[in-house]
Amino acid sequence: MLQLVIGNKNYSSWSMRPWLALRANNIPFEEVFIPLYTDDKADKERILSLSKAGKVPTLVDGDVTVWDSLAIIEYLAEKFPDKKLWPADRAARAHARAISAEMHSGFGPLRSECGMNLHRPIRAVALSDDAKANIARIQDIWADCHARYGRQGAFLFGDFSAADAMYAPVVHRFRTYAIPVKPEAQPYVDAMMALPAFQEWTRDGLAETLRIGRFEDA
Repeated sequence: MLQLVIGNKNYSSWSMRPWLALRANNIPFEEVFIPLYTDDKADKERILSLSKAGKVPTLVDGDVTVWDSLAIIEYLAEKFPDKKLWPADRAARAHARAISAEMHSGFGPLRSECGMNLHRPIRAVALSDDAKANIARIQDIWADCHARYGRQGAFLFGDFSAADAMYAPVVHRFRTYAIPVKPEAQPYVDAMMALPAFQEWTRDGLAETLRIGRFEDA
């Protein structure tokens, strides 16, 4: 059976992405949790024993090990073509891959100023112009996808896809930091928050008791 090594659900947005791709598509897997940001050498050694990159998430499939969220999702898409993690239409698939890559490599200001923390009391923070530009761009992506593909379903490309797995943690950031969502993007936020797999991750994250001071002070 596939093993997905993840970090704290409260904090680890990168772990959430492939986890959601698996769970939302009913792909069986074993979840392996390794706490992040601790001084426990055993935890660090466990991660290094699975991935020389020393990071989570990591997918283990027999003698195949894949690290990096987007690489894991691509591997799953190839291993389980029947799950249709990418849209079937070539143009839509190219669009989905482009916005997924944009999320994977971009939006640094938003990440640093609005870190994922499900426990954090909901309240707004002062944001830089760069973070505000990130927020505007993300909402434009959501609104554009809704305009193009909304008749096919509630997610970015109709049915839940790899692109949705990549953008799911941002929905949490918008909620946690009380970021206003424009009407054209709201249907996507509503669809994501109603997704059972998204709700399961959220419940699990809120049930965690480990707190990391440097993230709680933000």
